[in-house]
Amino acid sequence: MKSDVETLSPTRVKLTVEVPFDEMKSSLDAAYARIAKQVSIPGFRKGKVPARVIEQRFGRGAVLEEAVNDAIPKAYEEALRTHEVVPVGRPEVEVTEIEDGKHLAFTAEVDVRPEFDLPDFASLRVEVANAEPQEADLEVQVENLRSRFASLKEVDRAAADGDVLLVDISGFTADDDPIDDLTGNAMSYELGTDGMLPGFDDAVRGAVKDESRRFIFTPENGDWTGVPLTVNVVVQAVRERELPALDDDFAQMASEFDTVAELRDDLAKRLVRLKRLEQGAEARNKVLEVLLASVDIPLPESVVADEVASHFEDGHDSGEEHRAEVEVQARANLKSQFVLDKVAETAEVSVGESELSAWLVQQAPRYGMAPEAFAQALVEAGQVPMAIQDIRRAKALATVLEQATVVDADGNVVDLKALDAELNPAASIADTMTMEIPEDES
Repeated sequence: MKSDVETLSPTRVKLTVEVPFDEMKSSLDAAYARIAKQVSIPGFRKGKVPARVIEQRFGRGAVLEEAVNDAIPKAYEEALRTHEVVPVGRPEVEVTEIEDGKHLAFTAEVDVRPEFDLPDFASLRVEVANAEPQEADLEVQVENLRSRFASLKEVDRAAADGDVLLVDISGFTADDDPIDDLTGNAMSYELGTDGMLPGFDDAVRGAVKDESRRFIFTPENGDWTGVPLTVNVVVQAVRERELPALDDDFAQMASEFDTVAELRDDLAKRLVRLKRLEQGAEARNKVLEVLLASVDIPLPESVVADEVASHFEDGHDSGEEHRAEVEVQARANLKSQFVLDKVAETAEVSVGESELSAWLVQQAPRYGMAPEAFAQALVEAGQVPMAIQDIRRAKALATVLEQATVVDADGNVVDLKALDAELNPAASIADTMTMEIPEDES
């Protein structure tokens, strides 16, 4: 097989491939076999029709078409390996010549990962927050625990942030037609959390029991995207939380400890661990940011456009501003994939079976599945390679983290490897840095 590669742009190449017919024998044999299984000819068992009979009945052209469809993907993959081309997306293939008995020629244009140089990872430096919690942080944890055991008492006053309201809501179109998706009765909601519809908190704040409030809500997605809708809210009750006394009785009720002092000490230890985990996550995100900022690479515009189009394929486009945000994110994701893939190749990062198993165990709960069922779903969807690529990119970022300099707000160097070993001795740094599936561009 002969092949050549032509660079059309920094992000696109054209492969020219010529396959001699003697190298297409397996594809021709497979073509005859597939046709034989699909046709019924009197005097022959299905799947046992001789090649000469197939040619007589259906023509040599039908056989060649089947063979070419089988040969091109194999030849394309071989040409990619020969010229060390890293494709992004599907190729545009054009058969330029088929000379029976001599050769098959075709071209394939495909977007590729551009060539670029990686920075010296040791030159990367980021600053993260201190890991030591403040007394105020501990008080927040204590109050949160008390809130979990609080009781609700109905009050006869205007609703304020922090109150737990009992509300009925109903939505209507401009023609007063009810909207099922905006209907709910006896809903419990904490005012001030912005956990309901946009505009809900502002509309209901200050309402009293049995009072109705209305506001306009314009959905940004779904069947009513961009359509102003009227939402009516009836406040059935205004309730405030009564926190339990912070004493030893509370400590025994809310934990395995006998005293408030023991409870506070445990919360403080948990808070330190949480702060260190947050510090590690912040370091990871910031190192990735400075790594990407240090690399200037062109991106294949067609791949970016396809990603944006895919995001809006449901037809719910909320405007140019939203589309621009999606494009920015698509570019960032694609650049991150390119850079981390090259880091992985340069560092010869591989993924072992135990790492894939650990990833499955970690990710399965996010999809509400058992690890075995999650693994089977990935296999059936053909997404195992994408999962492996995610793990490989996570390990690549861990490689960069090990060489970059990370300091806290006081200028102290943060040893992420030691931090990970202390907080998660049973796992590697890579195990804590997996990415979501299945989206991938390569």
